[in-house]
Amino acid sequence: MFSIIQAAGWPIYPLLLCSVVALALVIERISSLRRRRVTPPRLLDEVLSVTSHSLPSADVVEKLADNSVLGEVLASGVRAVIVEPRITENKLRQVFELAGRSAIHQLERYLNTLGTIATAAPLLGLLGTVVGMIEIFGSQGPSGGNPAQLAHGISIALYNTAFGLIVAIPSLMFYRYFRGQVEEIILELEQSSDRMLGHLMRFAIQQPPVAPGNGNGNGNGNNKG
Repeated sequence: MFSIIQAAGWPIYPLLLCSVVALALVIERISSLRRRRVTPPRLLDEVLSVTSHSLPSADVVEKLADNSVLGEVLASGVRAVIVEPRITENKLRQVFELAGRSAIHQLERYLNTLGTIATAAPLLGLLGTVVGMIEIFGSQGPSGGNPAQLAHGISIALYNTAFGLIVAIPSLMFYRYFRGQVEEIILELEQSSDRMLGHLMRFAIQQPPVAPGNGNGNGNGNNKG
């Protein structure tokens, strides 16, 4: 492997860096996007059961928020109703939407970097190919070609092209895979938030209806003839 790196020349070093970063990001996303860490299967049912008769204490809400991404979204709604008992349905929906956007940002972390590597790796391989072609043309002189320099230029061109594709193809595949996972998780978060919204509105104190005005020029006064 070391001899291949030496034969590929300096253009392969950015590709090696990209491969290390891509591998680290793939391992991190595989660990972070596990369903039991993001959306535990029975968490929503447990929260609905615990809050079936009354709202939990602040400590329980904090533990729920620390449980997972789904727990953080559900805890935001519970916390909003505890803080503001007269909260309206539209305002509570906005609380869930804001928590959802924060969750999406957390789920999509590092995906743009992985997508950038998948796009840039073939270009870096192409750069190595161009550098190898320059070496090939530089080996040709008026007095004849330099076989060693010619072979070195060919090795630079081929090794960098191949290594660029080796880095780009898995990176692109994992990028698409993680994107699909994030979309499925977002859909599950939206469905859970809708169920929790209707459940929490049972604890919201409804605003009393506004009483009609008494005789302010609306035809309720005594007519003078």
